[in-house]
Amino acid sequence: MPAFESRRPQETLNEFLALADGWIAERTDERGAAWFRGALSEVATATTERPLSVAIGLAPRRLGKADLALPATDLARAEALRPGLDLSDWSIDQLARVALMVRSYGGDDAAFAARFDSFCTTAEINELIALCRGLPLYPNAALNEPRAREAVRSGMKPVFEAVAHRNPYPLESFAEDSWNQMVVKAFFIGSTLWPIQGLDERANPRLARMLVGLAQERWAADRPVSGELWRCVAPHYDGEGFTALAHGWNAGSVRERLAIVLALRGSSRIEGLLMQGVPIQEIAKLQERLELEKISWRDLA
Repeated sequence: MPAFESRRPQETLNEFLALADGWIAERTDERGAAWFRGALSEVATATTERPLSVAIGLAPRRLGKADLALPATDLARAEALRPGLDLSDWSIDQLARVALMVRSYGGDDAAFAARFDSFCTTAEINELIALCRGLPLYPNAALNEPRAREAVRSGMKPVFEAVAHRNPYPLESFAEDSWNQMVVKAFFIGSTLWPIQGLDERANPRLARMLVGLAQERWAADRPVSGELWRCVAPHYDGEGFTALAHGWNAGSVRERLAIVLALRGSSRIEGLLMQGVPIQEIAKLQERLELEKISWRDLA
């Protein structure tokens, strides 16, 4: 169980709402702040879903769509409130929409999950993106998993990334099959892996085999293979996986070789490359470049 779930849900939600109120007030005028506070109050006492629906729809018009652009101190406050909560690329209207959804929680987890699912079913794409970004904050994470899995099956890249990127929900809530499907889907829709929280922690042999199969399909179709793929393969490759890794090294560019060395860094499995006849000097040169240029997975994506 995530540490934050040991707290009372309402306590966490109230603290989030207080933070959201301050951040929005700092980034909008008095009319915008007054509208937001009024909308929260109306949602909290509503007996129908209409006030929530109207407020979620109006948020961009009333508050704007500018980047939230929180300073490091405020990003740290969000992380302290809810470990893994990353607001670094949220917009003002997204924060407001999540806050409005959060404010609709009245203590009934099942009713909230049904409301969230219903709103996602009818939401336009920007509303859906915002609501999915709020997944780490909603009570009883397990009840929202079907909707989260539906989002990462989406062919719409921004919807997929609303759940998959900078979001602790998949790491904490997805079973292995759902996790693996999410990672593989990232390659199919042209997304990246580096913003996925817990990618190394949840790497597993089955995922490695799935990605080796994907690499083989792409090579057969004369299509490129992202170097990020090796990050999930290297820790768990089997015989077929090692053959694929060696092929990636021999046929790949310097960029792909850097990715392979980065994936194997600190692992005894790098000795396998030496067994394939790769000169140790070549590996050492790439390792040195990784260190000197501080190359990360983000750089290699």
